[in-house]
Amino acid sequence: MSLTGIVVSAATASLVVIGAGSWLGYQRLSAGDCAGEVKLAVTAAAEIAGAIQTTADKWAQGEKAQVGGVCIKVAVAAADPATAAATIAAKHGVGLSGLKAAPGKPVVPDVWVPDSSTWLLRVGGEAPGFVPTDNAPIAESPVVLAMPAPMAQKLGWPARKLKWQELLGQLTTSKSLLPGIVDPTRDAAGLTGLLALGAAAGNDISGAQRKVAALRKLAANTSSIRQDLLEKFPRTAAEVTTGLSAAPLSEEDVVAYNGGKPPIQLAALYLDPAPTALNYPFAVMPEVDPQKAAAAAALHEELRGTTFRDALAAAGLRGPDGKAGAGFIAPTGAPPVATPVIAPGATASQGAAASAQATTAISQVLGSWAAITQPGRVLAVFDISGSMLTEVPTAGGLTRNEVTKRAAAQGLQLFDDRWSVGTWFFSTELVGKQAWQPKVAISPLSTARNRLNDALNDMKPKKTGDTGLYDTALAAYKTVQQGWQRGRVNSVILFTDGVNENPDGLTRDQLVADLRKARDPQKPVRMVIIGIGPEVDRGELKAISDASGPSSGVFIAEDPAKINEIFLQAIATRTGA
Repeated sequence: MSLTGIVVSAATASLVVIGAGSWLGYQRLSAGDCAGEVKLAVTAAAEIAGAIQTTADKWAQGEKAQVGGVCIKVAVAAADPATAAATIAAKHGVGLSGLKAAPGKPVVPDVWVPDSSTWLLRVGGEAPGFVPTDNAPIAESPVVLAMPAPMAQKLGWPARKLKWQELLGQLTTSKSLLPGIVDPTRDAAGLTGLLALGAAAGNDISGAQRKVAALRKLAANTSSIRQDLLEKFPRTAAEVTTGLSAAPLSEEDVVAYNGGKPPIQLAALYLDPAPTALNYPFAVMPEVDPQKAAAAAALHEELRGTTFRDALAAAGLRGPDGKAGAGFIAPTGAPPVATPVIAPGATASQGAAASAQATTAISQVLGSWAAITQPGRVLAVFDISGSMLTEVPTAGGLTRNEVTKRAAAQGLQLFDDRWSVGTWFFSTELVGKQAWQPKVAISPLSTARNRLNDALNDMKPKKTGDTGLYDTALAAYKTVQQGWQRGRVNSVILFTDGVNENPDGLTRDQLVADLRKARDPQKPVRMVIIGIGPEVDRGELKAISDASGPSSGVFIAEDPAKINEIFLQAIATRTGA
């Protein structure tokens, strides 16, 4: 299954198992038999909110909507999925990378219908207690590459189908192509486009370089909201060569844009392989009481009918099976039936695996994006104890030290010159009795990049060295705090493959007490610890991160060959595992 394709089964099979059989039964009685009223609050993406409300209103006007003799009143509020996700995450005490919750007490609906299951995965990845039920898709909108029609025609559209590999080549080599994207931390179509680009680039070194080049080009023309991006497309023939050339958007975005009769229409390019479509999951929130859960089940059943499918068509959306209702105006070249977003026949265990895989993929691509677009200030601290000489069978016999160096070098490529980075090594007795050795002070990469690369190239484990973890962690934390800069994420990223072995140094209790004492809410420091291999003690590392502050986290690369993937997750994730 492709990198982008796994999102669907993650949003359905892993969670829908709670679905139909577990709902409380409901019954529809005649209009006068209501014993009361249950109010069902639904928050939905703006493009589908009207179709849900219209269908719910017709439902109430015809055969009265009831559950257990109580009338159902549905109120649908349109909300940007990013805003709703931040609000729901805040309710669970976590944050999402790139998003801020609205001020005040978070108000969570009974049912949430975002435009993509990626939002459920992102919230659930940070807050394990967030386990909504149902989650089955109720609509679909394929993710396409939107392009001014005259430019698309030069590429052979609509007869010729463009591949993601070709797009990646265009992004990295063409000087005339001006691509854009809606910030993928805020937009599911943008995120899906990046997932597809990442899959096309591959995981080898040259693929990573192509991916970085493409991300930087996209980042140069990013919009925080879709409407702003749409305004950048050319409006006259003269602007075709100077306006926005291409952007990953939804089919519905193109339908709505062209419905406004612009002088230059947008072409929707359905790239090969097709990315996962926006799938509009019907997510019943975990806090909902049984009566509202039953009302939600009744509403969802109503949304499976022809009335809702036709309302979707009027809104430029398809049904979850990829088929459109009456009156749907498909873009030129659109498939009559899009790839269904429902994954048939998936088991609960397959769904759980797909969910974990999808969450990891999302974290990695957002980590890459964060490194490129959200410059920070970081001290990278590397374990050079003797155990780092251990060979990694899955990495062709390279040592842990060598795979860590490679991961660090690739990470350094992602960071642009606005970042400030420094590096330390640690073991035991590196500078007299001191466990750590500063190599490059935290400095702007515009001046320090070569020195950092040289330091990484020279990184060699101390054969007889142990792991002075506790003393080093405290010293690194205080160093970053002392030079703290407003408006940046000030971080320590510490790599280690062992447990603390430094009898002359701090004890765990002393370290935890000192970190808690050093914490300053006005100058937060994020302590990210990346454990390498099976010998690390997760509990030990978590004690350090917990004492460092709420945004800190622990990430374990049980297979050291995958440390680069873990590194990207660590950048994107706000809390850690």
